[in-house]
Amino acid sequence: MTSSNPRPSKAQRKSESREQARRVVEERERREKRASFLIKWGVVAAIVAILVIIGLIVAGNLRSQVPDAGPAPAHGNEYGGITLTSTTELATTSLETVDVASLPDEAPNAADPPPGVEASATDQPVQVVAYVDVNCVHCANFEQTHAEQIQTWLDEGAITFEYRNVAYLDPNSQTEYSSRGAAALACVADTSPRAYWDFSAALFGNFENGELSDGELAEMAATAGAGDISACLEEDTFRPWVKFGTQAAETYGVSGTPTVFVDGEEVPDAVSDFATVTQEQIEAKN
Repeated sequence: MTSSNPRPSKAQRKSESREQARRVVEERERREKRASFLIKWGVVAAIVAILVIIGLIVAGNLRSQVPDAGPAPAHGNEYGGITLTSTTELATTSLETVDVASLPDEAPNAADPPPGVEASATDQPVQVVAYVDVNCVHCANFEQTHAEQIQTWLDEGAITFEYRNVAYLDPNSQTEYSSRGAAALACVADTSPRAYWDFSAALFGNFENGELSDGELAEMAATAGAGDISACLEEDTFRPWVKFGTQAAETYGVSGTPTVFVDGEEVPDAVSDFATVTQEQIEAKN
């Protein structure tokens, strides 16, 4: 029987083989070009990533080089603190600048409380001084536990409350959040003292949501009733102030946060015991 599909000739078979070989070569060349393209762009991407990382490191190092001396915020005292006399008023001070070089190498008497921590006069409100760090979970717990009572005492005139915001936890943050948060508080004290309590409460209340950018800090301050502190943050205006306060705390033996003093005496467990100790001191004056 004769086939309807005649066998390809020798010439046809050679032509088909050459065509198949050509397609194989073209496919190999296409794959090689694609691989070369990916390798080149991979190298470019790696170089860009390295440059970005270097840029971030350089920027971080530059930001970490905070001057030892600089301006103090309005209402900032010589101990690195800001004192609330009510929830809308801060104690008046005349300090203009601070300098880490003015601090002693060590406390004259390690057994004494830090300077400015003392028993209040009989006819004066109970003095409360609190060393806190905005990135400290225990400080956030302290604020959450006692903020309402502190507010009541402040508005009754029963206490004054001095915040000494320190930056002990900067090494745990890639953005030096402790310093930036403390500087933001100083910015608000400087220009919008009536908003200081509300901003401080909001800042500590945000702890569980994580660190804030400078833009977010400025937005939170504005929501709390402060003016625009963006420039103050961008220019690191009060980073030397925070550095001074942190160094002062370390010099005078404050080893952790929160460390809270009531009328000159340290509260052993600030989160648990603060309200009881303070109420006892208030009642002792009456």
